[in-house]
Amino acid sequence: MRKIFIASLLVLAVSGAAFAASSTVYFTKDISPAGIMAIYNKLGREATGKVAVKLSTGEAGNTHYLDPNLIKELVQKVNGTIVECNTAYGGSRASTALHRQVIEDHGFNAIAKVDIMDEEGEISLPVVGGKHLKEDVVGSHFKDYDFVLVLTHFKGHAMGGFGGALKNISIGIASSRGKVIIHTAGTRDSGSIWYDNQIAKKQDEFLESMAEAAKAVYDSLDGGKKIMFISVMNHLSVDCDCDGNPAAPDMHDIGILGSLDPVALDQACVDLVYKAPDGASLIRRMEAQHGIHILEHASSIGFGNRDYNLVNID
Repeated sequence: MRKIFIASLLVLAVSGAAFAASSTVYFTKDISPAGIMAIYNKLGREATGKVAVKLSTGEAGNTHYLDPNLIKELVQKVNGTIVECNTAYGGSRASTALHRQVIEDHGFNAIAKVDIMDEEGEISLPVVGGKHLKEDVVGSHFKDYDFVLVLTHFKGHAMGGFGGALKNISIGIASSRGKVIIHTAGTRDSGSIWYDNQIAKKQDEFLESMAEAAKAVYDSLDGGKKIMFISVMNHLSVDCDCDGNPAAPDMHDIGILGSLDPVALDQACVDLVYKAPDGASLIRRMEAQHGIHILEHASSIGFGNRDYNLVNID
């Protein structure tokens, strides 16, 4: 587990990261509408203009996705539109019609407008400094938004090891075709998302491609000035919200974290799992899939900072 350096000068001397100093990550144990508002206010960046709220609407049968009642106050404060894209693996969200039914069933229509961003096609964002990807193919409606508020339910993931902020803006904002591109490290754009991910080399290529796609989204939003990230660590299953039959959570809820740096935020969430006395199952899932490599690669291409200052606001 990486050390959390509090003093910026110590970070500068030790980290070797692309950024000159540590990023700030805010934390509260208060998993409530008030807690999520407190984190938003601490970030010191106002979501303005036409605001997209990126989250996972959850597969049919899953109950671990973000509770609409938890996020309602913040979504409505920023007059946000909840945004999603269709899946590339089948299931209950593979088409816009099916996806909209899940959105209704899971209660998101009751708190805000919901936009399926690839309903009418896709656009390409350039990937700068990527090892595998030259472009990130996202839902065409992405261009209609001025600001993105990223609300993530941190959890395990069968392919990525964990699902955090980087996954939410890479796979989550990619169109169905874009998801195939990321999963196959740019080798094809149609067919199955499965890419021999159990082979270590190809698994790392998939994780690297997620980092590269996330960087493309971040860069496109005024160099990261028009995006912010909040992650909720509750219902901590080893499986993703995209799993219709996920394993039951076997660890306690941890809290809500927020940052302007998604790499620091994901690193902080991972570190808190390692610190938890009951995190063994999720740790095994993360390590089995070499999940930490997404953060290693993001840092290596100059995207985000794995060293951070964790500020408890309670």
